[in-house]
Amino acid sequence: MADVGERVWQKIPEGAREALERGLSPSELQTVLLQISRERAGAVTPARVMRRWLEDRFVRPSGVDPRALVKTQARLWERLPERFAGVELSPLTPLGTCSAVATVDQNKIVSTIRSTEVASDPTNELAIEAAVRRRAGQARVDLAACQRVVRAQAVDAPGMSAHFQLFALVSSARDTGSGRIEAELLVDHLRFWHDVLGDEAQLTYTTFARTAVRERIDDTVRPALKVDLSEDPERDKGSNYYSGTALGIGVGGVELGDGGFTRWTAELLGDAKERCLISCISTERLTAVLSGA
Repeated sequence: MADVGERVWQKIPEGAREALERGLSPSELQTVLLQISRERAGAVTPARVMRRWLEDRFVRPSGVDPRALVKTQARLWERLPERFAGVELSPLTPLGTCSAVATVDQNKIVSTIRSTEVASDPTNELAIEAAVRRRAGQARVDLAACQRVVRAQAVDAPGMSAHFQLFALVSSARDTGSGRIEAELLVDHLRFWHDVLGDEAQLTYTTFARTAVRERIDDTVRPALKVDLSEDPERDKGSNYYSGTALGIGVGGVELGDGGFTRWTAELLGDAKERCLISCISTERLTAVLSGA
């Protein structure tokens, strides 16, 4: 991608790159790009739109039956505890949300020309909203959202789409010491996923760093859940993404999603004592499991 970008810049007059990257204010750059887009859109024909519809993975419809998907969504919302506030997220979020909050490469994100980006992960947006509510004085924030997201990276796996739907939970509160608040958050998230998935739920945890949370899992989380919570010591996925402890969520041998503690609200609020737990599953994978596909 970087090599291709450099070849493109070589075709542009000297000084244009500096002006576009640093010389123009955000509003000035937006005005220029909007004008260019308008001119390009004016040259598009219906035949070209049809061709893009057939060939562009970003715009092709999902293969999931929306009637089955709605039933899965209803199952999730109906079982969501009252303490979790539902949030209907925008399909757009500020430019740099994922790269700043979750340190995800911007090349994996669909950026717009209006200083925004297409939503790619509801947990990032929920973390920002949680930080806003924490700063407003709410002692503990628990949020949930169901959102269709878009990821820009190419996926070779059959049946995988550039866009898909996720159901996510985000909880944030201030540290009370000895991993106690982390244990409370874990119990609420894991109890919900077990309630949704039933006794066939496969819930796992991995500790990437030795903390008090590991002890609370044994003496607090497991007794409160009264369901199987297995340790996955071999996992290394997300070791640079999650802080300390990560979760795995599956059923019947199918991986539905994962979660874990992050530093997101701590960084957003500039307070190292902030604790943030996220967890998320693919509603389309869950729909396939529920339908026996």
